[in-house]
Amino acid sequence: MKKEYRVKSDKDFQRVFHQGNSTANRQLVIYTYSKLGQKHFRVGLSVGKKLGNAVFRNKIKRYLRQALHEIEDMLIPEVDFLLIARKDICDKDLEQIKKSMIHVMKKAKIIQSSLNQETSGGCNEQ
Repeated sequence: MKKEYRVKSDKDFQRVFHQGNSTANRQLVIYTYSKLGQKHFRVGLSVGKKLGNAVFRNKIKRYLRQALHEIEDMLIPEVDFLLIARKDICDKDLEQIKKSMIHVMKKAKIIQSSLNQETSGGCNEQ
């Protein structure tokens, strides 16, 4: 994922965390913050130490980034969001994480409604 697509600074993280809206399911919590005029969404990932050692946390982050890459065409561009992994994500594979991510993003209303693609990951036909 390109650097301009990431929420990196502590100031940006705190703004999304404190001023944004939260939505959750069993595996993920998402905080969203709308930023008008932005050309592409930005994302921050958080996987806490309670979930496991560094190798396992990095594996979860790789899965989250890959799932985001597969559904990025469906996302609204004017939003910054944080994805926070919960303990229930530990025993999930990439497809299950992707389904969970789509579910929580639909609840947060950051997936464009014109695209009704669930988890195919293929080309978007409109």
